[in-house]
Amino acid sequence: MSMDELTALLRQIERSAFRLETLSRYRAPGERELLEAFRHGRPLPPRNPDTEPWLRMVAESIAAGRSWSRVHTLARPLSEYLQFALLGYQGNLLAGEDVRIADLDMYPGVLDALDQDFWLLDDSLVFVMRYDADGRLVGMDRTTEAAPFVAHRDLAIANSVALNDYLPIVKDELHRSW
Repeated sequence: MSMDELTALLRQIERSAFRLETLSRYRAPGERELLEAFRHGRPLPPRNPDTEPWLRMVAESIAAGRSWSRVHTLARPLSEYLQFALLGYQGNLLAGEDVRIADLDMYPGVLDALDQDFWLLDDSLVFVMRYDADGRLVGMDRTTEAAPFVAHRDLAIANSVALNDYLPIVKDELHRSW
């Protein structure tokens, strides 16, 4: 399964798409230059549905009545990548996605089961994401055994806060604004 194939399926969702992210660093090829610019304090291009095809797809899907949400579990202090990601999620918010943060320090022990990245489509189709030690995607496993992932989604949502409510909590760790 490739990201292109997953994207094609995301375009076909009928009700919802949910993403759980658990890593403190990802190595996505499309983010390399942006992360380097962030690292060096250079201006970053605006992230919104007008400038990014992915965000346009999300916005169009939401406009058609589907819901998109994600929860990123994290521990503090924030890694450089998490600082970058938390600010970068503003584009996802502009597209209409519900972005939430589950801070492991705020919910000690409660979120221990949330240790695997996945996409959940329409509460019935799951793609478990596999990453190497450097955060590079190495594969996806497809399953229709969705019940445990629905439970993990519900646990993550119940023990998370909206991104814009979380950012003031970590403002001293964010070394710049988007």
